[in-house]
Amino acid sequence: MLKILSLSQNLFSGPIPKMLGNLRHLEWFQISDNNLITGSATDHEWSFLSSLTNCRNLRTIDVSGNPLSGVLPTYIGNLSKSLQFFYAYNCELQGIIPMEIGNLTNLLLLDLGYNKLSGLIPASIGGMRNLQGLFLSSNKLGGPISKSLCGLERLYKMYLGLNKLHGPIPSCLGNITSLGYLYLNSNKLSSAIPSNLWNLKDILEIDLSSNHLYNSHAIDVGNLRSLLKLNLSRNLLTGDILSTFGVLQTLVSLDLSNNILHGHIPESFDGLISLEFLDLCNNNLSGVIPKPLEKLLYLKYFNVSFNRLEGEIPSKGCFSNFSSTSFMKNYALCGPPRLLVPPCKNDIHKNSQMIILHAFRYGLPTLGIVVVLIVLTIMYRRCQRRSTTLPIKDDLLSLKTPRRISHAELSRATNGFEESNMLGSGSFGCVYKGRLSDGMEVAIKVFNLQTEGAFRSFDIECDAMRNIVHRNIVKVITCCSIVDFKALVLDYMSNGNLEKWLHSENCFLDMIQRVDIMIDVAVAIEHLHNGHPTPIIHCDIKPSNILLDEDMVAHVGDFGVAKLLGEEFGSTGIVSIKSDVYSYGIVLIETFTKKKPTDNVFIEEESIRHWMERSLPKGAIEIAGVDLLRREDEYIVVKANCISSIMELALNCSAELPEERKDMKDVVVELKKIKQRLINNIQHF
Repeated sequence: MLKILSLSQNLFSGPIPKMLGNLRHLEWFQISDNNLITGSATDHEWSFLSSLTNCRNLRTIDVSGNPLSGVLPTYIGNLSKSLQFFYAYNCELQGIIPMEIGNLTNLLLLDLGYNKLSGLIPASIGGMRNLQGLFLSSNKLGGPISKSLCGLERLYKMYLGLNKLHGPIPSCLGNITSLGYLYLNSNKLSSAIPSNLWNLKDILEIDLSSNHLYNSHAIDVGNLRSLLKLNLSRNLLTGDILSTFGVLQTLVSLDLSNNILHGHIPESFDGLISLEFLDLCNNNLSGVIPKPLEKLLYLKYFNVSFNRLEGEIPSKGCFSNFSSTSFMKNYALCGPPRLLVPPCKNDIHKNSQMIILHAFRYGLPTLGIVVVLIVLTIMYRRCQRRSTTLPIKDDLLSLKTPRRISHAELSRATNGFEESNMLGSGSFGCVYKGRLSDGMEVAIKVFNLQTEGAFRSFDIECDAMRNIVHRNIVKVITCCSIVDFKALVLDYMSNGNLEKWLHSENCFLDMIQRVDIMIDVAVAIEHLHNGHPTPIIHCDIKPSNILLDEDMVAHVGDFGVAKLLGEEFGSTGIVSIKSDVYSYGIVLIETFTKKKPTDNVFIEEESIRHWMERSLPKGAIEIAGVDLLRREDEYIVVKANCISSIMELALNCSAELPEERKDMKDVVVELKKIKQRLINNIQHF
């Protein structure tokens, strides 16, 4: 009596034999990792399964790794009630998972991962009360996660990642106390993370990354004493990181990157004694990197880039192995030169003392000592001082850049500032496209020194932009400053500016692109307002100053009239961060209506804001750009609701009274929520 049939990795090809039903005592059928096919291209049913229904003692079916294609037949539910393991991952399966699969009530493991399955996860799976492993990752499954899955009270592993699932995470999943592995990553889930998930005290791995999840309160993981891996990256999480993370002594990997978290890195992180991987990049974290983290003996990967951290980078223990990419794009970190950050103040002070001691030791003349002391004192004081103004400087070559550049090289880069290389012009001067000697494409902003205020504009823009490092703010590569020529060398933005995309006949932005661009701009402004000890006010937020790179990521540029906050905006007209918020609101309106504030349609005393306030109640179809919202559009209701929500936000940003205007941090969160609602309703936009 044949009980086991295993032909794995035998390079067996051709169709699966249909006479398997004669093997009535078969318990284990394994024919994985071969080159099996089911028949003709039009035969989409796994006919071999029908013969296996006669094998009443069958416990395992494994056909994984074969290009079987086709769809699962409904008679899969006729297989033996004794079946415990069904493996069919990476079989190019298509179509839906039949509801009849729920008849396999004694199944312990179901693996249909890495296929092309679509449709919903059948609610009938929730009836498989003995199921311990559910593997449906890397398919095209959509719809919400059925609450029926919460009935799988013995489930140990749930892998639903890399699908198109949307809606909330059912809170009842937190009642499956047997869960050891929960993977819902890379879907379109949108809800608060259920708080009772943090009560699964025996869970080992949680991955909720790359969704649209948010938190209604701080994430408290203090009960997860067995946790090995936690990945919450690429979501909409806000708030502080609680110190309770420090009790997770078994945690090996923690990824909270690409969220909107703020506050400090908890010193309690030194309690993560097993940690090997820590990623906190792309958040709004501030303060210092806690020195006690040097105690983490097993930490191999560490990333806090794109935050607002400051102070000295720890240098001992595991930190001696990290490179500059772990710390790039922060507010004011300092440390050794190899990390491409400025030296710390105390290091400068120590260095000055050493130079003085050497000077005395080797008999430096008294006059030389005095000169050295004066120079070092000036350097030390400059490093200590945090400026509260934007001073005019005679020479801006101290710009924090890896290179300096001459007028001659800029001339060569632009073919003598040839008109054909001109990207645009304004009151400040002209911008040229250029190619440097190393092949790098750049934008070169040449200031017209005959224009009143040009010198001051150049100095202000240099001083402001060299202290601003952010992924959504145009990067200054270097500058050139001589007596009769001043220019900034900037990152080249191959897709031009937002004004071109809004008002040129040959350009078009869809709904998602416009929302993404305005999220990028909001994030940049929020960084200017809150990412520095003294808020920076751009003062000139408009479409022509919003530049788009090759990936259509937006970057705010042109800081020629930027100011540091001195007083709040009032009736006297003194600028404040609320001035930028107002301008942002107006740009929001222009982006979705294609109407400029200067259009002739706004006659007499009516402004674009007044027009929006009056027109919005009539409906989005009356205000949206004709290329964005058409009556015959299949998704007109979804898009109209999105535009209405954004226009309400725009009105809140541009309120008449400054104190009634939104904070940019709230604008970022609200726009991201609007975007996620839009994505949830339109799968292919």
